[in-house]
Amino acid sequence: MTTLIRAQGPRELLAYVPYRLGYRPQDSVVLVGLRPPRGRIGLVVRVDVGDVADLEHGPQLARSVVGHLAADGAERVVLVVYTDAPLRSGGVETAVARAAVEHCREAVEPHHGPVDVWVVAPSGWYALDCTEDECCPPGGRPLRELESSEVGAHMVLAGAALADSREEALRIPRASADERRRAARAARRVLDRARGGGPTDAPSDPDAAVARRVASLAEWRAVVARVAQHERDRAGGQAPDARTGAGLPPATVLGRLAAGLEAVPVRDAVLVSLVPGTGDLADRTVRGGDVDAGTARAIASIVDPAAGLAPDPAVTGPARTVLEAVVAHAPRGSTAPALTLLALVAWWHGDGGRAGRRLEEALAEDPTYRLALLLSSALDAGVPPGWIRADV
Repeated sequence: MTTLIRAQGPRELLAYVPYRLGYRPQDSVVLVGLRPPRGRIGLVVRVDVGDVADLEHGPQLARSVVGHLAADGAERVVLVVYTDAPLRSGGVETAVARAAVEHCREAVEPHHGPVDVWVVAPSGWYALDCTEDECCPPGGRPLRELESSEVGAHMVLAGAALADSREEALRIPRASADERRRAARAARRVLDRARGGGPTDAPSDPDAAVARRVASLAEWRAVVARVAQHERDRAGGQAPDARTGAGLPPATVLGRLAAGLEAVPVRDAVLVSLVPGTGDLADRTVRGGDVDAGTARAIASIVDPAAGLAPDPAVTGPARTVLEAVVAHAPRGSTAPALTLLALVAWWHGDGGRAGRRLEEALAEDPTYRLALLLSSALDAGVPPGWIRADV
């Protein structure tokens, strides 16, 4: 089930925003769309204070962001400013942050009415327009109130963690050099066999090629199942089952997975396996049936608001863990498939920033990678996943 978060008060909303982003924002303006009927939080967009404050380009940037919020079905918009500047002082040091707020207000108010503006500063949090010391003391309300909120407690219990910066949140740390070498050797053995380097597997042997793809999908499923069990054990407060180990497999297995994903039918079968209700489509896809049609149906289930299928974190969470481990271990130049799948999962969950970062990395490795280009076009056009539009 996808957790539904509603704006039941500023404290809960402010506690939630960093978890939605995955890190503690700094020098940022965050625009939060609230969707009917009961103020459900929809699209959340972060921009740099300096960018949206720019006198020439800032107003256009603000209008563009508001356009995406409107397309997502926002009925109201809330602004949250993360800054060290003392916005209530009115001094010169506040001019940039004030300009950012005004550009956002000018973009929002003609379409969504008056905008609540909240400030989160090192000294505390407060409403920018509030002049009541009882409600919003001069230094703001203590930040510990946000950490002890119901939403904050829920996120901590769910195992959510906050990075200290956007860069840290989006970075996939590389495995050690030794681990990468082991993964590379395993990947090379798989690819050599696929190219006819083994004693029996020749490129002209279609049955052998299908068998390799089927084995790769089976290994993917086994690894994801092991990670999922590990996460269930941890969430339940149990010691992980001895058979699941630390959750992730050895570097050699991750290398084989990276090599397997280089085959389009395997990559597409993995994609299909993340979509609810696809039955045996992944198995048929990996066997080289109507690959394009199968993938198109799965993508339509994600993109098309008529289908409106939301991601299941119990499925996509373990898959993301495995794909990130594949990227961390695989040789450079071979991670475009895993990075593109990570981008698609992030976009499906409404995390456009993470999706964009993964697509940049994928296209840096392979500028012609078709699925990455397709998804990049959707991001550039501001297209949200189908389940968000279906819920408007």
